[in-house]
Amino acid sequence: MTATPTEAPPSGRVATVLAWCAAVAHPFVLFLSLGTGPYHSTRLRLLLGAVAVGATLPLARRRPLAALALLLGGLLAAATTRPESVLLYLPVLAADAVVGRIAALRPPRVLLPAALGALVVQITATTFITSGQDVFVSTSVALALALLTAVLLGRSVRERRGHADQLKAAAAAEAVAAERLRIARELHDVIAHSIGVVAIQAGVGHRVIETQPAEARKALAVIESVSRETLSGLRRTLGALRTPAEDSPVPGEAPRAPAPGLADLDRLAASTADAGVRVEVRHLGDPGRPLPPEVDLAAYRIVQESLTNVVRHAATPDCRVTVERTGDALVVEIADDGPARPAGSADGGPGGAVGGYGIVGMRERTALLGGRFSAGPRPGGGFHVTALLPLPTARPEGTPAP
Repeated sequence: MTATPTEAPPSGRVATVLAWCAAVAHPFVLFLSLGTGPYHSTRLRLLLGAVAVGATLPLARRRPLAALALLLGGLLAAATTRPESVLLYLPVLAADAVVGRIAALRPPRVLLPAALGALVVQITATTFITSGQDVFVSTSVALALALLTAVLLGRSVRERRGHADQLKAAAAAEAVAAERLRIARELHDVIAHSIGVVAIQAGVGHRVIETQPAEARKALAVIESVSRETLSGLRRTLGALRTPAEDSPVPGEAPRAPAPGLADLDRLAASTADAGVRVEVRHLGDPGRPLPPEVDLAAYRIVQESLTNVVRHAATPDCRVTVERTGDALVVEIADDGPARPAGSADGGPGGAVGGYGIVGMRERTALLGGRFSAGPRPGGGFHVTALLPLPTARPEGTPAP
């Protein structure tokens, strides 16, 4: 018969029983070790006292309150034999250490009675081994200071542990928020462009279906093609979200296609042309050096979002995309010649509709790569988007890595 999740395994139950037996035996062992034996065998009694105190350690890990009660009982019983004071140092320090553990694990309403009880027992034990009021007072003050030190150390550990837990929770919440933003950007970028094209073509088909059936059929074909492409992109995105962190293949799942990049700009320009906006794409600089995947994807998404908003908001048939690679950066520029906009309309045109997430998403993508982003209306009309994405600097051959 298997143990239920709430049951302790047999080995754990045996260890618990042994810990309780050893701790319960502690007061008797300590009393006998300090109260009997050769009168001058101080070392032997210290050794036996250390063994007796060590017997409580397993229980102190999980049941510090019970361990403290047994330690104090043994201390008080041993003190009645009036041993040398040095023989009680270890039991006192052990009790203080357990109080410190209680301070680290339990709230003040549990800690305060435990600490006060420990102090009362320790001072009571002092009356058996001290002579004279001055010695009793000084010993009691020392006991109180030692116990207070243990309490403060335990509270410090508790506060540090709580702070570490807060930092861990904050880091987890930040990671969740960052992942939600990433998913939102990906879904927005996958869907927005295609839906814009579908909306334009659906409008065209609706207007010409009676008079120009051939144009209506062409619009429907574009809608079908873009819809299939969008569905494929959504499947890739959802598949990536469902794939385990170690990228192990999921049985029955279609293989994931590579993420889009600047090599797909011609296809993106063709789909934008189907929506009624011609796109002129220019590549400047050195196109031979491969781009880091995160830079390649970010640049493509910025162009895609900008073209989506040219189709939706710019009211112009033309748009220009310039991709320039320099030694340490990739510069992406998108500009259109639409009608003039007010200076404050930074969310129109290629950047995104007013109140939308176009500019926000592009700015976030650029910031995550440590780049610079700007978007706004052009003085002579139209809209302009610029993103500068840093590239890793290539080291000369033979140069050691930093």
